[in-house]
Amino acid sequence: MSNQSITQNSTTFKHGPKPVIGLVGGIGAGKSTAAKCFATRGGFVINADALGHEALQQPDVIRHVVDLWGETVRKPDGTLDRREIGRIVFGYPTERNKLEGVVFPYITARCEEAVIQAMGKPDVKFVVVDAAVLFEAGWERNIDRIVYVDAPREIRLARLATRSGWSNDDLTGREAAQLPAETKMARADEIIVNDAGTIELQAQVDRLLKQWKLLDVEPQPTPTGGAVVG
Repeated sequence: MSNQSITQNSTTFKHGPKPVIGLVGGIGAGKSTAAKCFATRGGFVINADALGHEALQQPDVIRHVVDLWGETVRKPDGTLDRREIGRIVFGYPTERNKLEGVVFPYITARCEEAVIQAMGKPDVKFVVVDAAVLFEAGWERNIDRIVYVDAPREIRLARLATRSGWSNDDLTGREAAQLPAETKMARADEIIVNDAGTIELQAQVDRLLKQWKLLDVEPQPTPTGGAVVG
């Protein structure tokens, strides 16, 4: 489903023939599932959210986080207590901004490194950056096309309740910590809706890739998946 007209030529990308596609979406909308759909068509997926977890394992990051909030955020084994950090930053934008100021530079550097590596792989047709906070982090400047993955709220809540035991209040609180969905959709180039299963989601991804001339008209039904970083 197209959200808006793309003013530039739909097959012209600043990264050349291998564009970088950014994936954002509603919490529980199935962003990671959409990333897999892109991967099956030759995409190299960079999971920025997972790189955020990786960042919290880095000695420099650990030191900065402990400097911010003290030893209470460090476990006896020396690693960071993500649950305690979440308690500190959840609902407190000032504290969350402090954390983002520490981890975003690491994620940015790792993403840039992964993009360069992917561009050199002959079997990679395009790169996908799966990042919930793509806009908040300012990464859209380095993205060729942005796709927003949407789904009705009741479907998203049902998925989150099954997967993580979330309540409606949990979802509302997490959404309040991100840019409004309407803002993200308005800034995206395209919207796909994940409310009818993986086959339909793959069909929507295929339509976009054909539009961008990144996919043959008749792709194989079960191609091999692309690489995933993060």
